Amino acid sequence: MFKDNTRFNHPTKPMHRRVSFLDLRVLDDAERRELLEAVDTVLRHGRILMGPEMAELEGQLAARIGRRHAVAVNSGTEALYLGLKALGLKLGDEVITTALSWIATANAIALNGATPVFADIRDDLNLGPESVRRLITPRTKAILPVHYTGKVCEMAPLEAMAKQHGLALVEDGSQSFDARHHGRVSGAFGTLACISLNPMKVFAACGEAGVVLTDDDKLAERLIALRYNGTVNRETCIEPSVNGRLDTLQAAILLRRLPRVGALVSKRRENAAFYNRHLAGLVTVPVEQPGEEDVRYTYTIRSSRRDELKKHLEDSGVEIKIQHPLLMPEQPAYRATARGEWTNAKRLVREVMCLPVHEKLVQADLDHVVDRIKAFGPSLP
Repeated sequence: MFKDNTRFNHPTKPMHRRVSFLDLRVLDDAERRELLEAVDTVLRHGRILMGPEMAELEGQLAARIGRRHAVAVNSGTEALYLGLKALGLKLGDEVITTALSWIATANAIALNGATPVFADIRDDLNLGPESVRRLITPRTKAILPVHYTGKVCEMAPLEAMAKQHGLALVEDGSQSFDARHHGRVSGAFGTLACISLNPMKVFAACGEAGVVLTDDDKLAERLIALRYNGTVNRETCIEPSVNGRLDTLQAAILLRRLPRVGALVSKRRENAAFYNRHLAGLVTVPVEQPGEEDVRYTYTIRSSRRDELKKHLEDSGVEIKIQHPLLMPEQPAYRATARGEWTNAKRLVREVMCLPVHEKLVQADLDHVVDRIKAFGPSLP
């Protein structure tokens, strides 16, 4: 859970139905048995780090996404950090990314010695190619789009810009595993794709996990060294790096969960479609354009009375998340030196909030959320 649900138990108000933003419990008996069997297998063979399940997971992910290589690492943050490190970023280089993302995106750039340059977003909350174009300079080395809310960015113009200017294109697909955009799957674009597989994601481990995907043989070889303290054959250090290995237990769990991803995404999309049918006209609902197939990592609405609506829903037992209340360039770590443009992002971040959309919701939960929003009344921006 994101928050302590006990705060919904107001002593002067009657108890309401409680709808959690996330539910990370493993309630399905068959799935729980599969996961326990996977753990037992690893405990029996004893290869707790970089065991055979890791290589099997890498092979399955590369095949599913259509990449030559998948390099498993110990978190999505590590995937971004090591992916950018493999590109050879140095002090003075710039990487253009979105203003609206979790801070790990900017941190991965800064920790590699480069400067994050923040581009504005479109109303769909994804990176705006027109803003990126205005921010390219001779110091720009890469463009890093984030597929926000589980919707793949409009990649064609970003690919064209990267090719025109000789830039790396690095996907942050942490929110969009299995999402589609005009027949291509998230993770299949650009030089590198970096994906988080932590418990909150659509395809989730039971702890931290991540993966970097690429078609470049040399980049893959370098990533394999970088995830193991920069060593070759686990002994000879060719450059300083960190411990970024994925543990075998998480790889084994992910292998068991991978076949379930399609059904899970279908349920989230079904829940989102229900909201769209019943909430359109009351709030601004997320729109899926032709050729898009979003995975609904979050169901993010917009309201001109966002804070009032949020309180109304929380008082009714509905757990809400604002993702993210501070833009990356407005974070204390970046505020004084942040460069770029984020006018539209600054407007939108005051209106957005996420409703529960996860696959464990039952119809009564969805009905309750819709009924409570209807009781609040229209609040379109």
